[in-house]
Amino acid sequence: MNSRRSWLIWGVAVFAYMIAVLQRTSLGVSGVAASERFGVTASVLSSLAVVQLVVYAALQIPVGILLDRFGPKRLITIGAALMFLGQIVLAFAPSIGIAIGGRILVGAGDAMTFISVVRLLSSWFQGPILPQLSQWTGNIGQLGQVLSAIPLSLVLHGAGWTQAFLGAASLSAIALVLVILLLADRHTDVEPPVVAPGALRRLRDALARPGTQLGFWSHFVTQSSGTVFTLLWGFPLLTAGLHYSTTEASELLTLIVITGFVSGPVLGILTARFPLRRSNLVLGIVTALGVVWTAVLVWPGSPPPWLIIVLVVVLGIGGPGSLIGFDFARSFNPLRSLGSANGVVNVGGFLASFVMMYLIGVVLDLLNQRRIASGVPSDIFAWDSFRVALCVQYLIVGAGVVFLLHARRRTRRRMQEEEGIQVGPLWVVLVGRWRRRRAARPVNGSSDSLSD
Repeated sequence: MNSRRSWLIWGVAVFAYMIAVLQRTSLGVSGVAASERFGVTASVLSSLAVVQLVVYAALQIPVGILLDRFGPKRLITIGAALMFLGQIVLAFAPSIGIAIGGRILVGAGDAMTFISVVRLLSSWFQGPILPQLSQWTGNIGQLGQVLSAIPLSLVLHGAGWTQAFLGAASLSAIALVLVILLLADRHTDVEPPVVAPGALRRLRDALARPGTQLGFWSHFVTQSSGTVFTLLWGFPLLTAGLHYSTTEASELLTLIVITGFVSGPVLGILTARFPLRRSNLVLGIVTALGVVWTAVLVWPGSPPPWLIIVLVVVLGIGGPGSLIGFDFARSFNPLRSLGSANGVVNVGGFLASFVMMYLIGVVLDLLNQRRIASGVPSDIFAWDSFRVALCVQYLIVGAGVVFLLHARRRTRRRMQEEEGIQVGPLWVVLVGRWRRRRAARPVNGSSDSLSD
């Protein structure tokens, strides 16, 4: 435990996860190029990203069961191999149908990586360093998005589509070799198989807990907007819609990752410091996203660069904010069903993301058809079209907030019934604290005060 070999294992695992993030986000910088290469509409283009996320989300719970049976190394190995094959297929795909097949392979490989890396950490490390490593694993892994935003984008626009995706595939090949040679399971990683009725019972129990549902909806509302932006529509919006250069767009996508590095530890501290107010952190992030998106979409003409930077920063906070959902799963589930609960939570953000991605593409196509019918030249990625299409977010995330509030109410009711813990509205607590502080102020020069 915590040995030199542990650190080597961690380094290889994090590298494999970082490359998985690169493959996941590679389509985000190539959306316009894909539209031109395959000659497809926005809704068909969105299917490239949607199918990847559908596969990822659908495999979360089955992968969790396989992880208990076969251990992290096998799944990370298979994941790297699938992503290598998927990017090879995409590099040479002559049609959109074959390209979709490639993204299915990428989504399947990606689905096997993150939760396997997290499982590996718990068997090679122990003590206070473990939660810190979990946070750094997520942060370092997101550097894969930087690799897709800058180097991959430069190769794509310099050398072309095939060379760019062959380069991405080669990185998965390197990760595959390193995993095979250097990664290792501990004996605690592989357990006797769980029979189907037992696995389904644990999943059913996890789904029935209001705390799991609260985690699902927290992940649903915080992660989705940023995922939609980074995985598909952000790059076309910035370059074709707002006429930023590819370099400027890549830098803005990189800023999302940098923001996550800064905000992640802060949110972690706040989550630990105020465990009964975690849902307020989630709602605060969602409110910030809604306010900034509204400012961007209603701004007369093109929004100024400073406002786009603010948007990107808030989107960057949403990623670490979605991890609060897993903290809910940990708090309200026993260890025996935690894997199923985490799988359920992880589905939330990706479910919202692929629904939003597809609907945005559909709206962009409908608006472009109307534009052509009125005699105006085709412009699928016009900013005025994005203004309307991005309003889809309000419907999806808004519905998620309603369900989140319902799950929170049920969770708090159960906490009061089972543990005697009553969590009042935040504004009541704040007013009460303000009144106590006023009452504790020194009177007539007295230096005595009451602790809050």
